[in-house]
Amino acid sequence: MANDASEFRGNWNYPTNIRFGVGRIAELPEACKQLGFKRPLLVTDPGLAKLAMVQDAIAANKAAGLPTGLFSDIKGNPVSKNVEDGLKVFRAEGHDGIIAFGGGSALDAAKTIAFMAGQKRPMWDFEDIGDNWKRADPAGIVASIAVPTTAGTGSEVGRASVILNEETHTKKIIFHPKMLPSIVISDPALTVGLPPHITAATGMDALAHCLEAYCAPGFHPMAEGIAVEGTRLVKEALPVAVKDGKNLVARAKMMAAASMGATAFQKGLGAIHALSHPVGALYDTHHGLTNAVVMPYVLEFNRQVIEQKMTRLAAWLGLANPSFKAVMDWVLALRKEIGIPHTLKDIGVGRDRIDELSEMAAVDPTAGGNPLPIGVPELKQMFVACIDGRLRA
Repeated sequence: MANDASEFRGNWNYPTNIRFGVGRIAELPEACKQLGFKRPLLVTDPGLAKLAMVQDAIAANKAAGLPTGLFSDIKGNPVSKNVEDGLKVFRAEGHDGIIAFGGGSALDAAKTIAFMAGQKRPMWDFEDIGDNWKRADPAGIVASIAVPTTAGTGSEVGRASVILNEETHTKKIIFHPKMLPSIVISDPALTVGLPPHITAATGMDALAHCLEAYCAPGFHPMAEGIAVEGTRLVKEALPVAVKDGKNLVARAKMMAAASMGATAFQKGLGAIHALSHPVGALYDTHHGLTNAVVMPYVLEFNRQVIEQKMTRLAAWLGLANPSFKAVMDWVLALRKEIGIPHTLKDIGVGRDRIDELSEMAAVDPTAGGNPLPIGVPELKQMFVACIDGRLRA
């Protein structure tokens, strides 16, 4: 794969305004001014806060007459206290907009801070159940700019965030249409420093989004089209990005695939995420890695109803003998190639809490999008398979 990424550049407005291309982080001050920011707050994670890319962004804004604050007290799986602490800084320092800068955790926390900036009700009142989002005061939501530094969650083009409720140890989805960032700056160069294991885990998260959106029931051919092309980009680019992190073409394709997965999954997600969310809540595992581990077991569980779709997908991916088995074999080979563990046991998850995990998964909002109906018994069956490593030959 060549390393000239000059053709991977564009201005996109689907699903929001996306400035895509190497070097486009230089446009951050202008983007802030376009949205009327005078004193934005940059929200990121503690690791990124120390790096030159964040300090350079703040310095560029300052040079453009935009004093920019910094908040970085965010965990790998963001918790409600992270949002509350960010809100205190936002309000106390008189900020008027949010720059969400980082991976999925930082983006989710930042988007929630922007959403909650002027709300009077507690955050959990806006959990993504029914029409809870209508409780929000739209005027109390401040605009945000998203700057992703990983290629996985696609949170930069999402209208929701996942936040951990520390009291119940459950991950909750906070949703509102206006949580969608007004401007996205997708600069593949910002992902060059990602270590191989994070590149692999976040890339598999993008794949999980594409696969689940494609397989979710319901009619949404636009989402399915985006999902299958996102899958093809992952197939083409993820192994290269893991092996050669400086390959800007691979990085660009993975960044696009991540945004595509998150755009597509408005159609729905499924058991990959329903299993992954409680595992992350109870064991603090990396979300993308957990998705990658459980992926083949969920595909196998759903096989009877997704076989035809997988055959079409295999043909699009250029796999020999297009079939469900061809896709499964590719997923297993990809996981092995980029160093993904084979079982949940390999990442510290045993059978001791399997009943609790299954009950949490059954009420996760993503469970309803699975191709086959799932409840506690089915989820327990999948958890056992994921822990023991049981797949058909």
